[in-house]
Amino acid sequence: MKYLVTGAAGFIGSAVVERLTDMGHQVVGIDNMNDYYQVSLKEDRLKRIEHDSFSFRQIDLADREGIATLFAGEQFDVVIHLAAQAGVRYSIDNPLAYADSNLVGHLTILEGCRHNKVKHLVYASSSSVYGLNQKMPFDTSDSVDHPISLYAATKKSNEMMAHSYSHLYGIPTTGLRFFTVYGPWGRPDMALFKFTKAIVNGDTIDVYNNGDMQRDFTYIDDIVEGIIRIQGVIPQPTPDWTVEQGSPATSSAPYRIYNIGHGSPVKLMSFIESLEDALGIEAKKNFMPMQPGDVYATYADTQDLFAATGYKPQVGVQEGVKAFADWYRAYYKL
Repeated sequence: MKYLVTGAAGFIGSAVVERLTDMGHQVVGIDNMNDYYQVSLKEDRLKRIEHDSFSFRQIDLADREGIATLFAGEQFDVVIHLAAQAGVRYSIDNPLAYADSNLVGHLTILEGCRHNKVKHLVYASSSSVYGLNQKMPFDTSDSVDHPISLYAATKKSNEMMAHSYSHLYGIPTTGLRFFTVYGPWGRPDMALFKFTKAIVNGDTIDVYNNGDMQRDFTYIDDIVEGIIRIQGVIPQPTPDWTVEQGSPATSSAPYRIYNIGHGSPVKLMSFIESLEDALGIEAKKNFMPMQPGDVYATYADTQDLFAATGYKPQVGVQEGVKAFADWYRAYYKL
């Protein structure tokens, strides 16, 4: 099969490309290679994908003509859309970047799928869409109408845009709400990367809400496995579905939303302790109040994803954090 993977130089995107090419598929990857974090890390992720069946194009999602030409020329079977401007806190100071990448960019991908008979669009949503929700675990049947960051609002918008295209044009779309992905080759703006860099340099780490937080940390290999399995499960319309009686995660259109997480939240202080154990260094901690746009806890109900794919995460926090610490030491030659 022929795949388009957007965000191919990103943390999750590069891992998905590597897995698809290992499976023998033909993959075209795109990325705008922006400098939100160091471009060299993105370039190094691409270098590890050594397959003749992979080709890379540097292109921005907001380039309407460029994306349209790409779709028309390549005729993809499946699109795995992982590119976006990431970061909750960055969205507070740089909101317009999210309009270009996350809204306009998502629309160009939907248009490409519409005009070129793509069989399945799988795209990245986020656990941040749960916003002010307090019922745990977060369930895709819950309302997600109260995001608390622009980033979260754009991800909710992506789900709504996808639904409209599924309804109007019959495009099968699947949105995946990722829960705190971590692991080797991860993003430098994420907590694990920042903590590790500070600890090995002898610097202080900022611990928000005085450490009283929980996250459903999900290891990268488990995320990739979930994506690979769900891309083969093409959503079907549910004919008797109604807004009043149906789940928001399903529809009378070929549309589906899943949580993709470990399904077991971990206390932030326990996560930090796992990192201290892996590095053999005790962190210097600066306890701080909650940041704007942040939430106290995330916890994924993943029963629907398991029912659809048999996917169940395998990697616990201690194992996953150690794998990241080992990678960090090797990558930076410490």
